[in-house]
Amino acid sequence: MALSLVVLIKQVPDIQKVKFDVEKGRVDRSSAEAEINPFDLNALEAAVEIKEKLGGKVIAISMGPPQAEAALRDALSRGADEAILLEDSRFAGADTLATSFTLSYAVKKLGKFDIIFCGEKTVDGDTGQVGPEVSEHLNVPIIPYVSKILKVSSEGITASSEMGDVSCTFEARFPVLLTVTKDLNRPRLPSLKDKLRAKKAEIKIWRADDLADVGDLSRVGYQGSPTSVYKVVVPPEKERKGEIYTHSERAIERLVDVLRERVAHIAGQR
Repeated sequence: MALSLVVLIKQVPDIQKVKFDVEKGRVDRSSAEAEINPFDLNALEAAVEIKEKLGGKVIAISMGPPQAEAALRDALSRGADEAILLEDSRFAGADTLATSFTLSYAVKKLGKFDIIFCGEKTVDGDTGQVGPEVSEHLNVPIIPYVSKILKVSSEGITASSEMGDVSCTFEARFPVLLTVTKDLNRPRLPSLKDKLRAKKAEIKIWRADDLADVGDLSRVGYQGSPTSVYKVVVPPEKERKGEIYTHSERAIERLVDVLRERVAHIAGQR
């Protein structure tokens, strides 16, 4: 039986280059190039690997502005079979709750599915909330923080999760949602042929009205968002501190003292 695999993807700015608008309390997304959220690449790779072993179809879904098509084309070049962009001004201003409602409506509109894959979090928001919220809206079980997929069949999946210092093994029958960590796999790099193919592929655009028959549109976008950012604080970057010890017995003694202090400090944190 061919599996129906859904991957939820978010386009995020390059976190190493992005700037923050502290006054407006938001990320200045125009300050850096956009890319697929790194954890979502692990989710996509997991879906494609299962498709290659058991057969099926991988559908990538993203919510965002027209520019998010680039992320979906990247997903297509990496093995996704179809791509859907949820793009409408009524989706704008969404918090994690409204975002999860919108994504869950899109999955409902698709109909039957076996596994939904999400990154454990996004590097711009870092909340880790959307995946679990989608599973709640769809009333399906969730296996969070998946670091290894142990077994997949036509009926269910067994996976290992890392939660702090605890490692757990979960079994679930389909349908199920997985949030995955960066330790799960190494995302493949697309070939030039794959990129050219994805460049010509169709990206389906779903507007708010396209989801009206499967969900409550009062729960999407800004009007469906009960939370807002009160304040953004950007911590100052820590600069490296260096000390120079000249060749002498006193310098060696000082170096030994510093190393002892450092070891004691590390031991005290455990």
